[in-house]
Amino acid sequence: MGKRSSTRKNSAAMLDSDDTDSISSASSVRSDLVNGSYGEEVDKDSLLDQSLDDLFEKRGSTREKALVSIIEAFSTNLQHEFVEKKFATLLHQCLSCIKRGSAKETSLASHAIGLLALTTGSGKNAREILEDSLPVISQALRSRSESSKIASLLECLAVITFVGGEDPEETESSMKTMWQVVHPKLGTNALPGKPSPAIITAMVSSWALLLTTIDPSSLTLKDWQECIIYLSTLLDKGDRSVRIAAGEALGVIFEIGNFERYAGEASGSNGSSDKDNREGYVHLKGLISKIINQVRDLASEAGGKGAAKKDLNAQRNLFRDLLDFLEDGYAPETSTKIGGDSLYTSSWSEMIRLNFLKHFLGGGFVKHMLDNEFLHDVFEFLPKKTGLGNEGHSTNKYSDKRMYKSPNSALAKARTQYMNKQRTLLQERMTSHFAIGLEEE
Repeated sequence: MGKRSSTRKNSAAMLDSDDTDSISSASSVRSDLVNGSYGEEVDKDSLLDQSLDDLFEKRGSTREKALVSIIEAFSTNLQHEFVEKKFATLLHQCLSCIKRGSAKETSLASHAIGLLALTTGSGKNAREILEDSLPVISQALRSRSESSKIASLLECLAVITFVGGEDPEETESSMKTMWQVVHPKLGTNALPGKPSPAIITAMVSSWALLLTTIDPSSLTLKDWQECIIYLSTLLDKGDRSVRIAAGEALGVIFEIGNFERYAGEASGSNGSSDKDNREGYVHLKGLISKIINQVRDLASEAGGKGAAKKDLNAQRNLFRDLLDFLEDGYAPETSTKIGGDSLYTSSWSEMIRLNFLKHFLGGGFVKHMLDNEFLHDVFEFLPKKTGLGNEGHSTNKYSDKRMYKSPNSALAKARTQYMNKQRTLLQERMTSHFAIGLEEE
């Protein structure tokens, strides 16, 4: 890494925080519920069985307490035996809670389904979770309701697609569903009225998580422009959590976008289509220039009256990292303690995954990182207690299915190196073009 990168504070401070900096505080309601205890210390299996039985009760408050207990159990331990025996029952009772429950019950049930998916890992059960949950979640997203409910549904959709969405079309469908919730273009999932900052933050963070898993070549120049324009508008919003979420998403976009290829498409001579490509490419460069200016301002924003120092520092650190990346190609590096080990990230995609999953798992993050084979594969992280150490090679059952989504794989690393070179070329061209003026293009 270059000199600037070595002196830059890494983003570990953001990850070691309470995670409310990059993800909506709307989920704090869920966290408060989960942190409470449900019943006295009894046999954990019996408690889970009783909680599952309580999901059949008519009284909503009884179901809510049961969901709190289930979330706590799935957060603090890997409930593989329980899932093996009662996977389908738990899934469909949680879906029933979403269909008929209050906003609070829906939020809890959504989180429980996400934890169920992370526990099962990719495979047949994960696909069943996605296929059965998608229509229920899509319907629930159309309702006029509390921000906490919509945010929880969006996060649930992100997790179950991340785990079970092996078909690229499924992932793109979930991303479209999320986008329609708050994007100005009206869609079947567009919410009535103006979406709250909490909903916007949850949508952008959830969408960015899935963006780390797709083949960027599947998106057109127009797709990229639409995404970048919308996220650019969010950088001007007053809510800091919205700005941070948008900044993280832009980091992933500029990391995987490989926009230089559009310059080649624009240099042909096939009539109007090439003219459109050229105009689109010039427009894209203009958008990038605008965003660099926005990012520079946010990286040095002064604290106003009443501004939380912690939140302001999180914003400054993020946008300083993004400015380094846009100007010099240095991706942020983070280090997070997991037991006696350290989990390292060295790309925007890795950092966004870690941010999201750490937030979603809350107090259960360390336990899952130590024992959850699916997460070991996602981050190519092997705790020392496995006997292999961090330099060991994962042989778990998820590796073959998930390697294409792992930013640490050899293929992904080679691709990142190639894109860094392309990004440097693009930045050099942008600098010279903007010095002259876009009108001379």
